[in-house]
Amino acid sequence: MEFFCYHRDRAGSLALREELVEEHWSYMDRYEAELIARGPAFGADGETVAGSVHIVGLPDPAAARAFAFDEPNHQAGVYRDVLLRRWRNLLGRTMREFPGGRAGGRRYLVLGLGPHPTAAAAATATATASGPGLPSGVDHDELIAFGPLLSDDATAWLGTAALVRAPDPETARAVLAPHRYAETEVYQWEFGGRR
Repeated sequence: MEFFCYHRDRAGSLALREELVEEHWSYMDRYEAELIARGPAFGADGETVAGSVHIVGLPDPAAARAFAFDEPNHQAGVYRDVLLRRWRNLLGRTMREFPGGRAGGRRYLVLGLGPHPTAAAAATATATASGPGLPSGVDHDELIAFGPLLSDDATAWLGTAALVRAPDPETARAVLAPHRYAETEVYQWEFGGRR
């Protein structure tokens, strides 16, 4: 099973995050084979860390919760909250297999959260539990990771998470059809892990 985990940073926690960087990386090293994508997301200024993305394959929701909540930054209070959802890897690849590589161009995390209220009934009636598929009109080679956010039992579509290379936030946001979502968030993002 695949899971999307977004730890959102608590305001003023950067010093603690920096103090724990080796503990965080050592923890993530234990999951290297299971990690589909990982890396920090940044606020509007492009410098302030907003959170950390981890997309990981684990056996079940209990293992995913342990992964998310045992993480050293979470245990120490760096994060204010955690978005943890089942996820489906529609690209079938990891960030390491992204054709664009680690460097070059701007990268973004795009979260489409919850069905838009006016589209909720239609989404329930017409969408499968997997949610919408890959976006049309988007170069899939610019997608680093893409998939639906699902309930623990994968029977309900709760949104979509994408990592994308794009020239600007507006272009990144356009990978998700706005009429489908109650809310869309866009953050600058970069490849994480040891280099």
